Amino acid sequence: EQLRRLQHTTSIYLTEPVLRLAEALAEVLPGDIRRSFFCASGTEAVEGALLLAALQTGREEVVAMQNGLHGRTRWAMNVTGAPMWRTDPFPLPGAHHVPFGDFGAIEQLMNTRGQRIAAVIAEPIQGNGGINVPPSDYWARVRELCDRHGTLLIFDEIQTGMNRTGRFWASEHWNVVPDVMAISKSLGNGIPISAFCTTDKIAASYTKPGASTYGGNPVAATAALATLRFHQKHQLGHRAHAAGERIASGLGSAVRNSRHFAPVRGMGLMIGLPITDENAAARRCDDYLEALKDRGVLAGKTGAGRNVLTFMPALTIDNNQIDTVIDVFQEVHDEFDQK
Repeated sequence: EQLRRLQHTTSIYLTEPVLRLAEALAEVLPGDIRRSFFCASGTEAVEGALLLAALQTGREEVVAMQNGLHGRTRWAMNVTGAPMWRTDPFPLPGAHHVPFGDFGAIEQLMNTRGQRIAAVIAEPIQGNGGINVPPSDYWARVRELCDRHGTLLIFDEIQTGMNRTGRFWASEHWNVVPDVMAISKSLGNGIPISAFCTTDKIAASYTKPGASTYGGNPVAATAALATLRFHQKHQLGHRAHAAGERIASGLGSAVRNSRHFAPVRGMGLMIGLPITDENAAARRCDDYLEALKDRGVLAGKTGAGRNVLTFMPALTIDNNQIDTVIDVFQEVHDEFDQK
């Protein structure tokens, strides 16, 4: 229907779909975050969030996390901490990386360079870094530290957002509200759209002209609005929480006595299963992926050593499908665990 009405116009023209999407997002964004700037990719959203932090604070340095992933343009790549995704041969000097979940490391850096730091940027739960969940008090302490130094806290919810972890935004697990959020991926349910979102006060610092050829495209905005309403109608956060518990329990039972696996980790339908073989974890992970694929189950792999099997299915997965995944994994595991 939207294709018939209006397929494309740049963001310099306000259309009803992008307005309705912005209004709907304002209803579900945390705290006082209610302003959205729409783009076409997650990388663009991260770049916009970093630009906004620089405009708001007048500072240029950023603290990011080791093994984090934020995008493939230059600034987003430089705050990315995963070595395999840092292809820039001339790293920018203003990006400082600290171990994810280590509050002492970030506190030390902020105490020495806090007046130069525009933002701390991180995924609330690391995805590509290995489905890493921080200590329970970590984000509250980081939030207080940022407030103390006048530094913005940016959450990259591109992978963790939209009910993936059992809450609409992963930050809600810790009741911590960032200053800026970058969102994408599931926002359009496969249609390219992203946004960086913030408060009225911080948005007001963006005063020069800014436009995006595809940002807020009417078709993409309509798809995102329909996706958002589907999440709300079908309570996908509750579904993801329950489904995640079922998958995690099944995987945990399958590997409980295995010498090759560490315990299952993650939240909701963002689940990681680390392989612990000292010298062959990455190869064993690949073997599992291929064997699962040949039996009709698509898993993924993450982690600094590419040794963490990941299970992040559609939020609409049902119990019969979950049980099939567990049964197939059990088959593969029984076959491989003897090797």
